[in-house]
Amino acid sequence: MKLIIKIFLMGCLWIPSFLASAEVVPEDPLQSVMWEFVYKTHLQTHPVQFDPQVEVITPERAENSMQFPVSVEWTGEEEVVKMVLLADLNPIIKVMTYFPHEARPSFAARIKIQQGSPIRGAVLTVDGVWHVNGRYVDASGGGCTAPSVAKSLVAWENHYGELRAAVWPGQSDYDRLRFMVMHPMDTGLADGIPRFIIEHVDVRDATDDRLLAKMELHEPVSENPFISLDLKHAQNGYKLYLRDDSGTQMEGVIDSSASPLKTVSTE
Repeated sequence: MKLIIKIFLMGCLWIPSFLASAEVVPEDPLQSVMWEFVYKTHLQTHPVQFDPQVEVITPERAENSMQFPVSVEWTGEEEVVKMVLLADLNPIIKVMTYFPHEARPSFAARIKIQQGSPIRGAVLTVDGVWHVNGRYVDASGGGCTAPSVAKSLVAWENHYGELRAAVWPGQSDYDRLRFMVMHPMDTGLADGIPRFIIEHVDVRDATDDRLLAKMELHEPVSENPFISLDLKHAQNGYKLYLRDDSGTQMEGVIDSSASPLKTVSTE
């Protein structure tokens, strides 16, 4: 009898510690049906707080679900490790990851949206906290499963990898770099069309090849990616290094006075 009581008391002590260790999913202000999955898949490694210092700017509705403009900016004081763009109801949720080494913690891009969805920016700061904000975007949909337009054009291969870029001097030590690269960015979700995307982008100082910023792109980035970054001013311009999943590498040098958008020689 004493043994049974001892086992019972040990069990009572164990249950609260088990419950305390159970994962509690933060409540989502956007009430997304996919939030728990998004949290556990992409954000669970660090504490999460919903924070208006993450500014996510988009139109209210996606008129073109294959070319939807999004910008994300961190306005807080903490240093940023990385920034992630997420679309809850896309078949592939993670859109892109940005590492602003010597850049402002902000970026703008065009993305694909499969249906109406919360669009979120998540900013990981050096204190180990995810700061998250976003908004719901209405969309007719189909952006992720539609084939690219580029491949329907005659001799599209002749422009594959072509890079266009421009630099606008800022009011402080940062310049706005805007670039577009000709690439179909096939998601692999359209019938009979395999995945074919740019995966890595590095931006470097043209003088000493110092890394200023880098990006990891995923399938929901739009065809012919169009991206804007705010980078530390580089007197002699910037180098872009891009690599797609076929192993093809594209490089270009952008003069610091390259404005408006113009074609850049690539290798």
